[in-house]
Amino acid sequence: MRHPTAYCTCWPGATVWLTGLPSSGKSTIARALVHRLAPQGRRVEVLDGDENRARLTADLGFSREDRIANVRRIGLVAEVLARNGILTLVPVIAPYADARAAVRGNHERSGTPYLEIHVATPVEVCAERDVKGLYARQAAGDLVGLTGVDDPYEAPRAPDLAVPAHRQRPEESAALLFDLLSARGLA
Repeated sequence: MRHPTAYCTCWPGATVWLTGLPSSGKSTIARALVHRLAPQGRRVEVLDGDENRARLTADLGFSREDRIANVRRIGLVAEVLARNGILTLVPVIAPYADARAAVRGNHERSGTPYLEIHVATPVEVCAERDVKGLYARQAAGDLVGLTGVDDPYEAPRAPDLAVPAHRQRPEESAALLFDLLSARGLA
């Protein structure tokens, strides 16, 4: 008899990269999607950007090269998890298109499903939310290199899904993502 909390292995793994500005809602949407998938017994892992910065990539700074290295390391971990049947949600800014393309290319070469989700919250709304106080610190001159303000953010030109997180509740954004996963046979 199957234990009620056992995981279902009926879905392939995949990486779902949620990219967007700081305070756009990436992690909140990922958590809402986990709650939606949990009753199905879907194996899900969230590779949160802040947690990875504290542990996996703590040796990196915020130069362009270090940001690219951050994305590549997290991308490798996501790919390994996804290749092993885990739906891996990656709410990480990943500001540069070429770094995201490299991660996608690695997934494609290994035959691992990869979806790029643009959490398309405008910078003005992100600054109002300012969940971590980054925008206030930047405005006060205490922070330099804030993505989307004084450091570039290259929004995806053709994401698998663009989520207008500033116009809907996180559960609605997660529902859009769930529908995409279902349509692709990943949920």
